[in-house]
Amino acid sequence: MARRIQEYRSEAISVTFDPNRCIHAARCVQGLPGVFDVGERRWVRPENATADEIAEVIHRCPSGALQYERLDGGPAEAPDETPSIFPSRNGPYYVRGAVELLYNDEILPVINRAALCRCGQSENKPFCDNTHRRIGFEAE
Repeated sequence: MARRIQEYRSEAISVTFDPNRCIHAARCVQGLPGVFDVGERRWVRPENATADEIAEVIHRCPSGALQYERLDGGPAEAPDETPSIFPSRNGPYYVRGAVELLYNDEILPVINRAALCRCGQSENKPFCDNTHRRIGFEAE
């Protein structure tokens, strides 16, 4: 069952979280633990940091599960200028840049960041769902 996208707002920024794309890399929690706290029921608290700080940490999210919209007139989220794809050791392909995906003869909306399945076993293809860990997938 697909989980719904969650939204968290402050006066300065709106943060959205797509749990279907999260691979628990924890870049958010490591970057701003006062904003991103998985131990809390309302786990994203954008009022606890500046919009610039939150935007910087969200840009590090490798899966694109976290996105933002500035409400304070600050710069919008922008894709990396040069698209790139990086195969992670024993894990997904990390894709960055304004990328259009073709999956099952369907063009998906343009993405800025994604973790794409590399093991072939994800139940959320083309996105990674960490199945590679469970099945012991190995690749350089």
